[in-house]
Amino acid sequence: MAAPSPSVIGRIAAVLRALSAAQRSGASTSEIARASALARPTTHRLLVALADEGYVDRNHRTGQWYLGPELYLLGGVAASRYDVTQHARDSVHRLAAATGESAFFSARRGEETVCLLREDGSFPIRTFVLFEGARFPLGVVSAGQVVLAMLQDREIDAYLRRTDLTIHWGPQYTADAVRERIARTRELGYAVNPGLVVEGSWGMAAAVFDHAGEPAWALTLTGIESRFHEQRRPELGALLLEEAHQLTKTLQVRHR
Repeated sequence: MAAPSPSVIGRIAAVLRALSAAQRSGASTSEIARASALARPTTHRLLVALADEGYVDRNHRTGQWYLGPELYLLGGVAASRYDVTQHARDSVHRLAAATGESAFFSARRGEETVCLLREDGSFPIRTFVLFEGARFPLGVVSAGQVVLAMLQDREIDAYLRRTDLTIHWGPQYTADAVRERIARTRELGYAVNPGLVVEGSWGMAAAVFDHAGEPAWALTLTGIESRFHEQRRPELGALLLEEAHQLTKTLQVRHR
């Protein structure tokens, strides 16, 4: 039996990634097709085939698709090697408790960051740009900004040559603008996103490094603009950097 072509595997992966980003409310076939840049008939065929194997599930009343039980079982097996959220949870909790803001832990997956954990602090007004399962390209939200900034220059150059963030994220994401934010992030040690994705919703993030010294994860704080004023940002940045440093040490020991 011939192995599936790389293009088929890539389409399946795109469908599953698109579906994971919409997991809280599910997604229609058309929404998944748009998010994965595939034709709707192709997307539907893949979803039906994945459903037959238990990798996706469908609510036949609403027509919405969700990740399926087989992925849960596979994920449970993989977690013993790859799951780091148990170690990050304490950092996220301390950040939320100390600041009153919403705190997050995200992982780098290829050219994206994926939010894995969220905990809200005591301040009653929330922003909802980030949520568990949310995916963003590197350089967009503060987690992706700090991860991108901590890569080697040649990796950054290659990424910005092949990626036009302005198509989906607007003129504030030109290569030159992203490079300016990278320079500022390197200067501070942490990233600041001044409401670029949603006006009035600010974010700050610090990178967490793996055993090879690569920026593999990020800790983030988000909140409304008035909570991230100029006088407070150094305090928030210091808290992020301290937690990121401690978590980096913990994860590096775990993976030795």
